[in-house]
Amino acid sequence: MAKPRFSRFDCSPGCAVEAAIGLIDGKWKSVILFHLLSGTLRFGEIRKHIANVSPRILTNQLRELEEDGLILRKVYAQVPPKVEYSLSPLGESMAPILRALKQWGDANIGLYGKPDKRAAA
Repeated sequence: MAKPRFSRFDCSPGCAVEAAIGLIDGKWKSVILFHLLSGTLRFGEIRKHIANVSPRILTNQLRELEEDGLILRKVYAQVPPKVEYSLSPLGESMAPILRALKQWGDANIGLYGKPDKRAAA
């Protein structure tokens, strides 16, 4: 089932943030975009980078990213089929955001995955 599409945002404060987050709100979308920063990848290569994603979910996330104009999909007419994914110019414009998210994540990853000390008390 495809995600609901927004035809327009009422531009209250924060609507630009809502629009940007809406484009990358899938569980794996920002991770896919981050890996495509390094260059063009095939489906299997993306899957190797994101071992926990199922083929069906990865396909759906890639389709949505393509539909939203963030990635480009190039199909080669050969047997077996060859499909490559790369960032579109719009997707490339997200590079500073994705790199900032990685930097923030690297700096704060220790805060996550630890047992909650309050729950133990």
